[in-house]
Amino acid sequence: MEMLLALLAIVLGLGLLAGGGEALVRGATTIARVAGLTPAVIGLTVVAAGTSLPELVVSIMAAVRGTPDIAVGNVVGSNIFNIAMVLGAAALVSPLKIHGTAVRLEWPVMFLASWIGFLLMRDLRLDRMEGGFFVASLVVFVAYSVYIAKYEVSQEEQSDYASETEGRSLHPRTKELALSILAVVAGSGLLVLGGKFLVDGSVAIARYAGMTERVIGLTVVAVGTSAPELAASLVAASRGRTDLALANIIGSNIFNILGILGVTALVHPIPIAEGIVRTDVWWMLGFAVVLLPMMWRGKSISRLEGGILLGGYATYVLILLRS
Repeated sequence: MEMLLALLAIVLGLGLLAGGGEALVRGATTIARVAGLTPAVIGLTVVAAGTSLPELVVSIMAAVRGTPDIAVGNVVGSNIFNIAMVLGAAALVSPLKIHGTAVRLEWPVMFLASWIGFLLMRDLRLDRMEGGFFVASLVVFVAYSVYIAKYEVSQEEQSDYASETEGRSLHPRTKELALSILAVVAGSGLLVLGGKFLVDGSVAIARYAGMTERVIGLTVVAVGTSAPELAASLVAASRGRTDLALANIIGSNIFNILGILGVTALVHPIPIAEGIVRTDVWWMLGFAVVLLPMMWRGKSISRLEGGILLGGYATYVLILLRS
């Protein structure tokens, strides 16, 4: 009976995540058009924050309930899953367009946040001061991203925005913006609720199978809480908003390290499992490094490169389960 309830929770969670992802992408894209921001920046901020809410909920709950391996494994595993699985799957749907600031701003911030996170984890603990540093860094990054959106948008992105907004009158925009904000809020709520159902069901099945908390956090919980990123990115890719899909993933990884670990450490200092620092964080950094040449060499991440990322994730999971 308990197993049946766990399976039902997973199915319900997946349904809520799919609906939430659709609402979030539709609302965020419209906000980009109305507010004059590029979809890439909306992906880095609104969508990334919304799809990272399940990680925040789960990590805080795990830390407070005395299961820190799940809290930290959730963040590290989610960042690995985001790059290798989500970007890989989205690239298979449609090659991912590389927007203007992806290589010179967003990737460096993502990698720097991951590297600093690794350095601070080496003493096997994140305290409140370190958490506060992460949160402050996130605020600075978001503020600078909005500044870039307003004053340093590329000519190509300006042309894309102009073509999408041409012929729109000012009066419908107020109502359109209100409905879009409502869609983002509703979508984020569905993502949080769906993530909770999915994680609860998945953890119940994983514990029944005898998996450790570290493995549960890095795989089952990470995949469950990253399902919003997967849903939002696949929807964005299928609708041709591949710049939104890429920005969503990079932004989510930045939010995971700076926001999720930061807020969680502020609420409750987190002990770090030695295995996560010794092996899993290096996998996270490795996938980030592999992503850079894929972004650097051209204007898109191809389907072949998406397949390579998926293969890398399958390899990581097999090694993790055998360890």
